[in-house]
Amino acid sequence: MDFSWTDEQLAFRNEVIAFAQAELNQGLAERDRDGTFSREQWEACARFGIQGLATPAEYGGRDCDILTATLVMEALGYGCRDNGLTFGLNAQMWTVQLSIQNFGSDAQKSQYLPGLCDGSLIGAHGITEPEAGSDLYSLRTTAEKCDGGYVLRGEKAYCTFGPIANVYLIFANARPDAGSWGITAFLVDDDNPGVRRSDVKQKMGLRTVPMGEFELVDCFVPESARLGGEGAGGSISNSSLEWERACILASQVGAMERQLEESVAYARKRKQFGQPIGKFQAVSHRIAEMKVRLEAARLLLYKVAWLKSTGKSAVIDAAIAKLFLSEAFVDSSLDAIRVHGGRGYLTESGIEPDLRDAVGGVIYGGTSDIQRNVVARLLGL
Repeated sequence: MDFSWTDEQLAFRNEVIAFAQAELNQGLAERDRDGTFSREQWEACARFGIQGLATPAEYGGRDCDILTATLVMEALGYGCRDNGLTFGLNAQMWTVQLSIQNFGSDAQKSQYLPGLCDGSLIGAHGITEPEAGSDLYSLRTTAEKCDGGYVLRGEKAYCTFGPIANVYLIFANARPDAGSWGITAFLVDDDNPGVRRSDVKQKMGLRTVPMGEFELVDCFVPESARLGGEGAGGSISNSSLEWERACILASQVGAMERQLEESVAYARKRKQFGQPIGKFQAVSHRIAEMKVRLEAARLLLYKVAWLKSTGKSAVIDAAIAKLFLSEAFVDSSLDAIRVHGGRGYLTESGIEPDLRDAVGGVIYGGTSDIQRNVVARLLGL
C-alpha cells in the first residue's frame, strides 16, 4: 500500500481547506445554538463540487477515485468547523448517492444524481425505525404490491435530513413472509402525498443538520421507484453501510487534526507557574495521545478506502475503523477541552461543540457495540 499522495491530490486538498475556511464557518455559533441548517452553505459545497466527488461526470460529478474523495472529505473536516454540515454531506454521498449510483437504473441515475450533485436536491436515508435500528431485518415498514407499483406503510425515525429532504431512500419489506429476503429499497419524492414529516428534532450535537421522523401513510410509488430488485434491500443496505462506516467519519479525522494543532499552539502559549503548560507532563502526554489517535485513525480510514478502491471486501476493516475513529474523536475532543481548561469549556471558544458532535459518532452508522459484535462475529465468535 502506497501512503503517498500526488502533487495534484495535495493541491486539491489545500483548495478544499481554503474553501472551507473561507466559506463554511460564518455564523456557526448562532446556527449551532439555534439548530439551523444553512442551505446556502450546502449549495456552496455543491458549486465547489463536494457532493459530486465520487459521482460519474455524466451525472454532474467529479468522478474522483475513493482515495481522493476520502482525502478531500478529511480536508473538509479540517477546514470546516461545522461538523453537522460535514456529517450531512457524508451521509447523503455515501448512503443515498452511492446506492443510486451502484444499484439504480439509468433513468433513476439521470433523475436524481445531477440534482444531488448540484445541491438542488437533498437526499435522506430512511432505514431506521422506532423499533428497528441495527437489526435491519426487524423492519416493520411494508411495501404491498398493487397494480402498477407498491403501497408503503410504516414509520422512520432518527432520519438525517428527514424533515427537509427532497428524495428518500426507503427500506421496506415487500414480502414479510420471506423475512430478510423481502427487504426492498424505494426512491420516494418529498411531494408524494403519502409522506408525512415531523418537525426538526432537537439533539445534543450535530445541531446544524436537521434530523426527524416521518410516516408513510398509504404511500403509493410506481414500480419504477424500486431501487434494484425486489428483496435486494438487504444487499443494498449492507453495501452502503460498509461505505458509510468507512467514509462518513473521514471529516472527523480532519477535525481531530485541527484539534491537535490548536491544542499544541495553546499549550505553547498558555503559561502557568512561570512556564508554558505544554512543559507539564500531564498536558504533553494528553496531547501525545491525541497525536497517536489521529495517526491510527487516519491509517485505518485509508486502509478501508484502499480496500474499496481495489474491489476487496472491507467489512471487518470498516467496522474496526468506525469503532476506533468514532471513539477516538470523543476522547480527543475531551482532551482538547482539558488542554484549554476553562476557555475550552465555554461554547464561544468553538472547542466544546466538537465533543457534543463527536458523541453522535458512537451511535449513527451502527453503534460501537454493534461494531464490536461485527468484529467478533467475523472472528468466528
